[in-house]
Amino acid sequence: MDGKPVKILYKGGSGEIVEKKSRFIATLEKIETEEEAAAFIARMRKQYWDARHNCHAFVAGENFELQRCSDDGEPGGTAGRPMLDVLLKEGVHNAAVVVTRYFGGTLLGTGGLVRAYQKAVQEGLKNSVVIEKRLGQRLRIGTDYNGIGKIQYILAQRQVDVVDTAYAEKVLVEAMVPIEKLAGLQEAVREATNGTARFEAGEQAWFAPVDGGIKIFG
Repeated sequence: MDGKPVKILYKGGSGEIVEKKSRFIATLEKIETEEEAAAFIARMRKQYWDARHNCHAFVAGENFELQRCSDDGEPGGTAGRPMLDVLLKEGVHNAAVVVTRYFGGTLLGTGGLVRAYQKAVQEGLKNSVVIEKRLGQRLRIGTDYNGIGKIQYILAQRQVDVVDTAYAEKVLVEAMVPIEKLAGLQEAVREATNGTARFEAGEQAWFAPVDGGIKIFG
């Protein structure tokens, strides 16, 4: 990846729609490999063993290089590919989805099937957790008590996530700074503190705000 923000499936979910008495149940799960996707699909087929169809699609890799889909007995191109197109259009990495169909007795036609399978995936995504991770630099900023308020204001103004703040003889603020904001942030802090703030750069890592905190990805 080139450092641009990346959307990933963080927590899978499920959603259901009904079209002409046919039930379409979409289940999503985070995956990183084809083996993980295969295991998830097998688990869904076992769980919904009595369904008419368990169609699937999944994407993985930094540039969506791993893409697979299956119509599982539906007319060709009416299920798996449309499901895959939803994941690609939404730009969600490392996601697998199985849409289970319980036939309601009324044929939907090819167009109706495409719309139903895509709508089911969209419903499942609504009930999943998709986050946007960014490439950042861990940055520690040391300051005296006169400077902490100014630094906190700058961090909030620039929407930089604070990992921790330690108060002792001096104050040490640890933040994850998006790479593209790093130089500008340091310059602003230097100016606000008359050059008294000290910086210590840590490792680069992908990160995202999650559940009120910061998730660091290895």
